[in-house]
Parts: sequence; structure tokens; C-alpha cells
Amino acid sequence: MKISYNWLKQFLKIDWEAEKTGELLTDLGLEVEGIETVESIKGSLEGVVVGKVLTCIQHPNADRLKITTVDIGLEAPVQIVCGAPNVAAGQTVPVATIGTTLYDDKGEPFVIKKGKIRGEESHGMICAEDELGLGASHEGILVLDDTFKAGTSASTVFNVASDQVFEIGLTPNRADAMSHLGTARDLRAGLIQNKISLELISPSVSDFRVEDRTLKFDVVVEDTEKAPRYAGVTISGITVKESPEWVKNRLKAIGLTPINNIVDVTNYVLHELGQPLHAFDASKVKGNKVIVKTLPSGTKFTTLDGVERELHEEDLMICNGNEEPMCMAGVFGGLESGVSENTNAIFLESAYFNPVAIRKTAKRHALNTDASFRFERGIDPNITEYALKRAANLIIEIAGGKVASEIVDLYPKKIEDFQVFLSFEKMNRIIGAEIPKENVKNILASLEIKFNSVTEAGMGLTIPAYRVDVTREADVIEEILRVYGYNNVAFSHKLNTSISFSEFDPTKIENIAANQLMAQGFNETMANSLTKPAYVSLSEVLNPEHNVAILNPLSNDLGVLRQSLLFSGLESVSYNINRKNNALKFFEFGKTYHRFESGYSEQKHLTLFVSGNRYKSNWNTADKPSDFFYLKGIAIALLERLGIKNLKTTPTKNDVFSEGITLSLGKIKLVDVGLVKKSILKDFGIKQPVLFADFDWENVLKVGGKGQIKVTELPKFPSVKRDFALLLDTQVTFSEIYNLAFQAEKNLLKEVDLFDVYEGDKLADGKKSYAVSFLLQDTSKTLNDTQIDKIMQKLQQTFEKNVGATLR
Repeated sequence: MKISYNWLKQFLKIDWEAEKTGELLTDLGLEVEGIETVESIKGSLEGVVVGKVLTCIQHPNADRLKITTVDIGLEAPVQIVCGAPNVAAGQTVPVATIGTTLYDDKGEPFVIKKGKIRGEESHGMICAEDELGLGASHEGILVLDDTFKAGTSASTVFNVASDQVFEIGLTPNRADAMSHLGTARDLRAGLIQNKISLELISPSVSDFRVEDRTLKFDVVVEDTEKAPRYAGVTISGITVKESPEWVKNRLKAIGLTPINNIVDVTNYVLHELGQPLHAFDASKVKGNKVIVKTLPSGTKFTTLDGVERELHEEDLMICNGNEEPMCMAGVFGGLESGVSENTNAIFLESAYFNPVAIRKTAKRHALNTDASFRFERGIDPNITEYALKRAANLIIEIAGGKVASEIVDLYPKKIEDFQVFLSFEKMNRIIGAEIPKENVKNILASLEIKFNSVTEAGMGLTIPAYRVDVTREADVIEEILRVYGYNNVAFSHKLNTSISFSEFDPTKIENIAANQLMAQGFNETMANSLTKPAYVSLSEVLNPEHNVAILNPLSNDLGVLRQSLLFSGLESVSYNINRKNNALKFFEFGKTYHRFESGYSEQKHLTLFVSGNRYKSNWNTADKPSDFFYLKGIAIALLERLGIKNLKTTPTKNDVFSEGITLSLGKIKLVDVGLVKKSILKDFGIKQPVLFADFDWENVLKVGGKGQIKVTELPKFPSVKRDFALLLDTQVTFSEIYNLAFQAEKNLLKEVDLFDVYEGDKLADGKKSYAVSFLLQDTSKTLNDTQIDKIMQKLQQTFEKNVGATLR
């Protein structure tokens, strides 16, 4: 949400710097994420002044140039060479002085410098309209009114507006603060707590009056549950045109594009007071009647964006006397009934719609407007008529016309304020400190919360209906604390705790693993569990039918719960690589979600991602790319830290890897480790290799961290380890090598392990190198060299025959 500081100052006459005000707003819970300076003209015409052309003669060396002397308010006039055809002596003109920065039509800056043009010195530039950012004309220089004095700043002449805009990350519960009035209300409470008492100045509507009653509309609300309050008034004799600069500057500052004076006023009041409004062309409201109702399912309706939509039977609509839809209530207007340049009378609507009904309609039609954003969170039901009068006054001020009917305000059942009792004892217990009762009263009063009764035990309070987030005693305590200031609550130096015995704590095991990974240079990531449905197509192991779909997704990119942590992790890897952060080591604890015929399933995983160099570049450390062996060592070290040893290595069955292994304890699978396929990386725009490890964390917890020690007898006879560096075709997998090895030697071969993979320019195209280790052991005797060499020769011949391997 964007809040203009200039606009805010209309409600509170505050003279603080924007940064200081932003800090206070953040302390109050309206987190200021940034402050941006916004100018109605880029550069604010700084360095541009009014000049008087004293003389103008032909340039001796150029037919199209003139030499002028210009009074710009200095002791002596300056000489400026000008190529405009309309420059002449006696004119009053805008002059960009030496050192001034102007901007071209693409927004690129250029600086005015002293120079020579065809041999004649030039000390500035007489400017055209487009060179100042005031328009698109470049036919000649801009000629000003003669009443302006030489040296007057151009920013004064053209009323250049400069504003500072707060970007506030507003939480969904704070519907009351979704306007400049709401923000000012909170800011005033914070200022009072800082011993600064300012009056909250609301726009006056005392001059609102009905001038005639020539354009009366009948209003009928058929569904009062979805529209508890509905008000409207007609205004005739208006002229639809461009809004004045002050309105356009306000809207532009908060990121809105001005449209016309009528629409701009409705947007202006929405952001000023938080009340959405809608203007209908009165001539297009058939029968001079407005009906608020639902229509049959399947009814066609074309919205302002030109899209024809099919209505749902629960969509609340604003209809005309023929019961034809004109507007999707609280969400989006209709194409046929909107204000156009030919409109001369309007029906202006102000209403309070049921938040749940509006949210359902907005989600059903995938529409998200400023109006629906506020209605679905809950606006102030008691500001409806006031906002209507405010908008009517503004329209008459900038579009002319007069109020042509009495205000129709249908409010059959008033929405009551909330009644809450606040216990002092409970408040102090929750806050952990005793706040003086007088302070509490002042804070509540500054938040427009009224006192019904005050006793030694507590206070009976009336909460305004617009505070939809304050309905319980705990909510009131939170309000008191945020205004009082979390930083003002003193913490005790004494810590009271009790020691409990726990046989097994999964969180403790997670912390041990996380601490080890962080010590090895990993950073923890936390990705969204919602992801793209299309990601499952990148792996045959994943099944689209097992996706857990979201009923009302925020977007197509967040349509299902993830079946794998790989893809959200690759999004993080891609994001960092695109920002020149290439040495990456990430880990994430998270869940995967599946929908099976038997029901839904959640599984906890730990994933590791490694890409680029092992360490960031340093003057005393050579670049060393991460490789398969490095990540495998990380994975084994982590499992050993959790007390899991004697791991079995087998080829992975997970098809997201081009090369990979599975580490198991007996028949319990613990982790897949390998190199992610290039075809998958390509979908994320990643060109460098990415190593990935996926721990089945629930299996890890089953076998690790319990402190159990298994004792086995040491082998009587030693094992022997031998390695092969095999040169293979790229399509050969470790799984094939693994199976061929055990087929060739079933008795003495105990383990086959892949500890390095190399693909690079030192190998021929289509080739890769595997570094594979073989563990040999005879439980009845010691192996001799002859037996070992025979087995290794047999393995070599098997690989050569079946997969075309050669030794490097």
C-alpha cells in the first residue's frame, strides 16, 4: 500500500522528516518497507529559471542558429546559442543554467554544460516544452507570461510537486488502515504516546447541499445480507474532462493513472477515506431505478475490461430498472454503464457490502481491484454517507454540476460496535509488565475506543465497527501494546523454567543437522509449499494425479502443493545465479504432499543444493568447483553426526538425476545424492551444474539420534579396496556399472561406490569419467594379490564388453 506524505499532512499538521515518521509507523505495526521521492516533473526543474531575452541576432556561422543575450537574474546577462525558430528579443523563456540535469523522452539524463556552438560560446539552454518534461511539443521554445521576473525558479512557475511516498506492507487484518485517514489515525495515536498531541483533521462536508430534485432514482436492495448498507445520490450538469493537476499529482504519487475527473474523484476518495465508490452514467440507468440483487447463474455480463463473464447465482449485482446488470457489486464496473466523455449526469454509489460475498465473487472471477481489496477485508460501515458527500463535493468542485436528488441511504439493520471487557490483571499478565492505567486510557482514547465503565478490575469498552480486527480482550491488549511500544516493555533478568524429560525430540535432531550444515557454509532456505502444477512433468517418478490442488489458487504458479522440494529449491538457485551469486550451498527442511486413493500424505524431507565453487572467491583461496564427491561427503558426514553408520550405496532410481546414488541403512532408504539433469536445469535457466541431496527425514529420525549403539564382531580378515577410473559413454548410468559388478563377482564383492564424476573439455564429446571403488572381502581367509587381480580383471572385462568402458 502506498501512502503519500503530502496527503497524510492534510490530516495531521506534522513537520517530521519522512524517515522519522516511517520509523514510528513501523513501530505501530504499519511496516514501512521503503520511502520513495516522487516528482510531478522528473528532476523538479532544479536549475531551470525564468529568463528575459534581451537581444537576438543571426549566428554568423549557421543559418538556423541565433545568438541571444538573456537576463536570468544574475549581475550580467548570459549568451546562449539557440536553434529554435520562434526565439526573439523581448520574450520571457525558461532557461536551463550550466550544471542543470534534464531528461530526454526515454528518461535518460543529460547535463547542460558550457560550450561553443559553431565558434560562439553558449552558457545554458533556452528550453522547449518537451525538454522540460511538460509536454511533447518541440516546435519551438516555450514562451512564458511576461509577469514572471528574471531568475524565478521554474518549479514555482509550473507548480512542480514533490512528494515522499511510504510503501507500507500492510497485514490483511488491518482493514482500518487501508487509507490515508486510517494511517493518519494510527500515526496520531503514536504521536500522542510520544507527547505530541495533534488534531486529526477530516475533510469537511458541511457545504454539501441538494440544489434541486430533478433527477431522482429509486433504489431497491433485495439482498440485505450481502448489502447491509447502500447509499446513492445523483449529480447533474457535470463536464467530464481531465482532472486538475493537484488531483492527478496525488493519484500519480501512489501509482494510479488518472482517467477523468469523475473516475479520479472516486479513486481519490477511496484512497483518502478507505470507502470504495462507483459512478454510473445516469442516462444509461434504465428506468431511473437501481436494484441490488443476485441474478441467475450463467447470466452474461461484460466488465469494464471488455471481458464477457458468466455470473454465478451468488454474485451480488447492481442492476437497472430492467433488472439488467450494470456492475459487479464491490468488485468491477460494467462496460455499458460507465462514465464516458459524453456523460453529463451520474448516479454516485457508496455502500457497505458483505466481505465474504465480495471475496467469493472476486476469487470466482479472478478479479482483484482496489475496491474488492477493501470490501473483502471489511470497511467502515458508518462512513458510507460521509464519503458520498465528500465525493459529491469534489465532483462539483472540479467537474461542475449540482446535487440533483436527496441521498438515498438504505441501512435497515445497523452494524453495531463491539463490546469488550478489559481485565487489568489479564492485561499485565499477558504483557509481562504493568502499564499505568492512565496510560492505558490515553492509548485507547487515541484509538477512538470509548469507555462504558471503569472499575478497579477493568474497563468496559466500545470498539468502533471499523476495527474488524479488535473483537476480543486479547485484541485490545495487542492494540495497547503496539501503541505503548514493544520496545518500552522491560524484560526481567530472571528466567523461570522447568526441566522436562523427553525420550525423543525431533526438533533437537533438526537443530543438530542444521547447525552442522551451517558450520559447513550452508544457508537455510524456506520455500513456499505451493508451486506450479507443471513441475511434476519434469520427472516420471512424480504423478500429476497425486497433486494436491488448491481450490482457489492465487495464481497458476501457486496451484498445487509440492510433491518434491527440488523445484522450489532450483527457483532459489536460479534467482541467486541471476544476481551473480554463483557459489551456492542451501539446505531446507520441508514437507512434500501427495494425494493417493487411500488419502492424503505428508512427508518430511531435508534437501541440500550445491552449485558453483565450494567457497566464495578469495585472494588466498583457489577456485574449486563443487562436485559429486563433495556433496556425498557432506551427506555421509551429516548422517554420521546423527549416529548413522555402515551405509549401503546403491544406484538411485530417482530420474531427476543424471548421475546419482542412494545411501541406505539396511533396507531403509535415507538419502538420494546426485547431479541434477541438464534438461531440468534448462527449465529454470540454470547453465552451471547443480548437485542435489534429498533426505527422507522421517526415515532418518527412525534410525538416527536415539543414542543406540549396535555392537558387531570385527572382521577377522581384512577388506581390500580397489578403484577404477572408467571412461564411458554419457548415456551409461552408475546403476548399470553397479549391477554388472555384482553379476561378475557375487561372493567377494561387498560394496560398489561412485565417488567422482567428470565431464569436461579434456574428454571427447559424448564421454564422461566415473571414479568407482570396489570393496572386496573374504570372511574365511585373507585375500591375496592373485585373487584380487583376477577379480579386478574380470570386472574390467565385464565393463568393456557390456558398456564399452575403458580405463583412463
